[in-house]
Amino acid sequence: MANLLEQLKSMTTVVSDSGDINAIKQYKPTDATTNPSLIAAAAGMPAYQQIVDDVLLNARKASPSDASDKDVATAAFKTLAVAFGRKILEIVPGRVSTEVDARLSYDTEGSLAAARDIIKQYNDAGIGNERVLIKLASTWEGIKAAEILETEGIHCNMTLLFGLHQAVACAEAKVTLISPFVGRILDWYKKDTGKDYEGADDPGVHSVTEIYNYYKKFDYKTVVMGASFRNSGEIKELAGCDLLTIAPKLLEELQTTEGDLPKKLDAEKSKAMDIEKITIDKATFDRMHEENRMAHDKLKEGIEGFSKALEELEHLLAKRLAELPK
Repeated sequence: MANLLEQLKSMTTVVSDSGDINAIKQYKPTDATTNPSLIAAAAGMPAYQQIVDDVLLNARKASPSDASDKDVATAAFKTLAVAFGRKILEIVPGRVSTEVDARLSYDTEGSLAAARDIIKQYNDAGIGNERVLIKLASTWEGIKAAEILETEGIHCNMTLLFGLHQAVACAEAKVTLISPFVGRILDWYKKDTGKDYEGADDPGVHSVTEIYNYYKKFDYKTVVMGASFRNSGEIKELAGCDLLTIAPKLLEELQTTEGDLPKKLDAEKSKAMDIEKITIDKATFDRMHEENRMAHDKLKEGIEGFSKALEELEHLLAKRLAELPK
C-alpha cells in the first residue's frame, strides 16, 4: 500500500510550507510557499548564509555610499525572499509564493507597488509570472490590490484568511488562490473554549470545508489551499482539497505512515449542496469581520506577527552586513 503522502498527492496538489531548501528537495512537492517567519528562520541557518551574504553585498553595491547598514539591510530584505524563491524554483516543478511586506496590509497602493517590484525581480531573472504567486493579507485593501494585480497577469495567493467573508471577497475579486489557516483557527477555539477538537470537529477543518464547498457550488475559479496545520489529522480530513501546504515535519509523518486515505472533499458533491450565496461589498465585509471574533483576532495577530518577523529579519541582516568586508 502507498504511504499517506503518495495517496494525498493523487488527489490534492501538495505544497511545501518552508523556506528550507533541503527539506523541499526531500519531499518533492509540486509548489512551495514561504512567509516572513519562514524566510527569517531560513536566513538564520548556516546552510543559507551564502544566499544572505550575496543579497547583502548586492544591496550594498546598489545603495548610496553614505547609506547606513540599517538602510542597506532594509533594501536587502526586499530581495531576499525573491532570492530564496529563485532557489526553490530550481527544485519544484510548479510555483513559489512570495509575500508582500505585511506592514502594507491596509495599504492598497503600497501593496500594488511592492507586488509589482517582486514580480519584476522574478521576470528580470528570467522567471515568468506563471511560476510565481504574490502573497497578500486578506484584508479588504489586500483583496482590492489582488483584484487589480490579477488583471495585470500577476497571480495572487491570499493569506491570513480565517472567515467565509474573506473567502467570498477573494473569489469575487477573481484571485488565483486562497490559503485559509486551519491550525490558527484551531488555536483560537482551543483558547476560547478550553476544549480540544479532533477530526471533522476541528473548527479549522470545518472552515476550509465550508469555503471549499461554497467555491465549488458556485463554480468559482479561485482554488483553495489549506495551510497552517497543527497535526496530520487535519490534513487527512481535507484530502481532496485543491491544494494543501504542509510543513516538513508533517510531510515526513505522512510519508512514513501507511494506511487508507479516503477522499473527504469532492467538487461534484459540493455542487449538489444547498448553500446560500453571499453578496459581498465593503460594508458587508466589515460587518461580517466584526461579527467573527476569531477572524478579527487572528487577522490582526497574523499581520502583527509577520510584521515583527520582518523587523527581526531586518535587524539580523543589518548585524550580518556589519560583519562582512567593506
